[in-house]
Amino acid sequence: MITPPPVERLVAGLKRLPGIGEKSASRLAFFLLSAPDAVGKELAEAIMRLKQEIVLCEECFDLTEASPCGICRSPERDRRLLCVVEEPADRAAIERSGSFRGRYHVLGGALSPIEGVGPEDLRIAEIEARVRAGGIQEVVLATNPNAEGDATAHFLADRLRPIGARITRIAYGMPMGGDLEYADQVTVGRSLEFRREID
Repeated sequence: MITPPPVERLVAGLKRLPGIGEKSASRLAFFLLSAPDAVGKELAEAIMRLKQEIVLCEECFDLTEASPCGICRSPERDRRLLCVVEEPADRAAIERSGSFRGRYHVLGGALSPIEGVGPEDLRIAEIEARVRAGGIQEVVLATNPNAEGDATAHFLADRLRPIGARITRIAYGMPMGGDLEYADQVTVGRSLEFRREID
């Protein structure tokens, strides 16, 4: 059976989303084709509004509707604690655990020489500036527990340790090779609670 070009274009676009393969993309495309027009319009509008209304926080680089974000503006958050994560989804996972009351810094990824991601591609200069500005007593490195996350954590520890803040790493309650955004709340909470000094 020949698939019409508009359907092929949609399938190709959907396959670019993380975790969506050929079969899932085809299933979604045919669902949207048979769904009422309102469903497709609602989805298209939500995507457009997302791109128009979301900005990066000027302090922590998380996704937000207004900069600085609510966490950075909150007087109830402990300014002495700074948690470093790779992506906004990781920050959201930590927030869901309810175990951390400090502030965040979103790197925008992890070091990965194989994929051509070096220190200049991440927000490392910005975190150094935040720590040098003073007031931060502890930096919690909550990068993912995989090879790239560990390399990033060690790189950051080497860069931040001379500045004077205590540097800790989340405990390995997180599964090796896993991503924070997919971990359950208890595991994320325990990883933060049992963080340790990084060697």
